[in-house]
Amino acid sequence: MDQQVNQLRTTNYELRTAAAQQRHRTRNYQLLSYRNGWPVLVLLFLVCLLTGCFKNTSSSKPVPEVVVAAPIKQMVTKFEEYTGTVAATQQVNLVARVEGFLESINFNDGQFVKKGDLLFIIQQDSYIEKVKRAQATLDYDSSEYQRQLLMLKENATSQADVEKYLSKVQVDKADLELAKINLGYTEVRAPFDGLLAAHQADVGAVVGTSPMSPTVLVTIEAITPVYVNFNINTRDALTLREELRKMGQDKNKVVGNLPVFVALSNEEGFPHEGILDFVNNSVDTSTGTIQARGIFPNQDHTLIPGFFAKVRIAIGPPFEALTVPNSIIQSDQVGEFILTVNSKNIVQRNDIKTGPRKGEGRAILEGLSENESVIVSGINNVRVGAPVKPKPAKAPSTSTKIPFSSSVKLNSSP
Repeated sequence: MDQQVNQLRTTNYELRTAAAQQRHRTRNYQLLSYRNGWPVLVLLFLVCLLTGCFKNTSSSKPVPEVVVAAPIKQMVTKFEEYTGTVAATQQVNLVARVEGFLESINFNDGQFVKKGDLLFIIQQDSYIEKVKRAQATLDYDSSEYQRQLLMLKENATSQADVEKYLSKVQVDKADLELAKINLGYTEVRAPFDGLLAAHQADVGAVVGTSPMSPTVLVTIEAITPVYVNFNINTRDALTLREELRKMGQDKNKVVGNLPVFVALSNEEGFPHEGILDFVNNSVDTSTGTIQARGIFPNQDHTLIPGFFAKVRIAIGPPFEALTVPNSIIQSDQVGEFILTVNSKNIVQRNDIKTGPRKGEGRAILEGLSENESVIVSGINNVRVGAPVKPKPAKAPSTSTKIPFSSSVKLNSSP
């Protein structure tokens, strides 16, 4: 029994010893693997780092190309823009001046008509008969007057009777003319060249029944030429007066000569040219503006009364200035600027003061010299202080000079 117990203890001891030895060998293997792998990791890290550095230093971005051009020196004019309203030069409500049934309408609503065109016919038969009756009365009294003259030579009548029939003849002539006038009123004609509105009375309606409240038949508006009314603020008015004083002119010489340009909301530029027609003699104290008006030939009938229009008026005479494309002008919190290229092909910023527009260009009043190279294309690919490869632009065409005095000729023919 004791022998079996001792044998069991010996076996248990051997098993614990073998387990401890196994754990020791495993720990040594892990430590050896870690120590042997660390240099490999360090080596891989250094290789990757050196490879990345070599790539960054060996590759560089190409120098961007830009298109440059010198500013263009040309004549520009300072303009101010306002909002105006188109208005007819004449507007008349055509009414029935005699009573009767409306027999015919001889136009289409909205039609452009010429002076003297027949528009309406009012019942004529009764007025024709009145003319005949007045003519018959005149014929009878005229023959009686001649008979009285013959009788007076023979002392067969008195001078008073002769004068009585003379008076009748004169009254009959007046009645005949009045009857003819009323007959003429039965035909309503256009008083001038103009654009008609919609008719206000239909065929068969009785018109002209109340002389105190005549029946309106249609409205006609003259639009060749046409007015554009607008308001000038006092600041611009004072500037314009000062420029005129320098030129030795006064307001009376400007009215009828100063050009005014107009564009509708869907038009590019200012295609309609007219002249300043009227400037009010006082300032509207509620708005601080002065009422002004331009007159335009409007031969194509584009400007219709009631349209809103953009109005451009010259403030001062033309002057010479450097211009650049308006699209290249940038702005930030500091102000407006453009990018130029110096003699070392380095991009630099020019802070500028802009002036009036001239077509697609803009006048530069300060911050740019005539010999500088302005970047006109490729602006988005450059930055200030970076090198670029400049390429000259094609020579642009210059636009014509805008006059300070207009040569527009106005007439009433369409």
